[in-house]
Amino acid sequence: MEPNPGSLQSFFDASGMTTWNLESLQPELRALGLDGWLLYDFRGSNPMAVQASGLPATGTRRWFLWVPAQGAAELLVHAIEAGTFTHFNPSLQANLHTYVGWLDLHQALARLLAHASNIAMEYSPGNAIPYVDKVDAGMLELVRTAGQVRVQSSADLVQKFQAVLTADQIRSHHQAAQAVLRVKDEAFALVGDRLRSGESLDELGLQRFIVERLEHYDLDPDHDPIVAVNAHAADPHYEPTPADAVPILPGDMLLLDIWGRPRSAADSCFADVTWTGYCGPDVPSGIDRVFQVVRRARDAALRFMREGIGRGETVYGYAVDDACRQVMIESGHGDHFIHRTGHSLGTELHFSGVNIDNLETQDYRALIPGVMFTIEPGIYMPDWEFGDAQGRRGLGIRSEVNCLVHPHALEVTTLPLQNEIIPLLA
Repeated sequence: MEPNPGSLQSFFDASGMTTWNLESLQPELRALGLDGWLLYDFRGSNPMAVQASGLPATGTRRWFLWVPAQGAAELLVHAIEAGTFTHFNPSLQANLHTYVGWLDLHQALARLLAHASNIAMEYSPGNAIPYVDKVDAGMLELVRTAGQVRVQSSADLVQKFQAVLTADQIRSHHQAAQAVLRVKDEAFALVGDRLRSGESLDELGLQRFIVERLEHYDLDPDHDPIVAVNAHAADPHYEPTPADAVPILPGDMLLLDIWGRPRSAADSCFADVTWTGYCGPDVPSGIDRVFQVVRRARDAALRFMREGIGRGETVYGYAVDDACRQVMIESGHGDHFIHRTGHSLGTELHFSGVNIDNLETQDYRALIPGVMFTIEPGIYMPDWEFGDAQGRRGLGIRSEVNCLVHPHALEVTTLPLQNEIIPLLA
């Protein structure tokens, strides 16, 4: 497709991204009080800049893309790599500037930013949002000195122009959600069948089954799902290996975390769910009490978002995490909830939009229409005692759902919600 006159499509038409253009981007810059957005990369150090450029390769020298609040976008690249940019898109020649030495670079940056006071870069004060904190301290010093500018975080811009999903991407997510929930059901059914027949099945074997079923539904999991029994489930990122996979036995607790995205399109989106089951006919009351705390925390987060969005309020990622975590704290399990409430979800399993987090980071980005994320509170107690004859120890319970923000509503896309532990021998 040929770039339209005055558009940024040649820069911003990369896989998995909404096409950005001057007509939509520049009003956002002005609304934020910014004179422009300076995208910078060195050998792939800033994925946002690489994706925004649409280039098949980032080169070996420092380069900059200046998107002013008014006027034409401009590129600054090293002289020996000018051909890389113009070969990919000859129309870039008109607004391409080059430098050779470091003094040239400093002077070129000063000219580029001569009329700017406030600019955005991939920077987060205090590393509050590390997912967008891609510009190194030395480059920040150089830009501030060369341009005499105040640098602000581009976190909100990145979310608006990269993490907001298209209608096709949302459809692909719904497709993935239906499939991963079917695979979850099939996996639990297999465990029940094997337990009844007495046939052996361990964590690794069940993981292989899940991967095969994801492939059957034409989903790409990117990496293997989590299958965790008892104490292994108390490790939120446990991955079974031939050395440590354990058998799945009657009386065990089983956690499944399953994800995947359709292979049908390069910009399709993930679905990601976690459910827990009990390898017996009746869930022990002590385990059920722990699950109900997780459920209440999950539902508190959903309720907080639904009510705030429904009232037209701005809802922030950190505030949703607080609402969820407060339930854990009041129940006495605050110390057992050791990760953020949720992560951004899109064309990558951990995407570039708002995270539901005021623990690992303070994500002050707003939940805006078109962004998607998980809500997945968990309780992890490696020393939990089952109190049975087998001497089983360790318990991990998590409930994970996916959420999509609409202009005046929140959609949970991975229904039904899990409201009780699944007894696999009922």
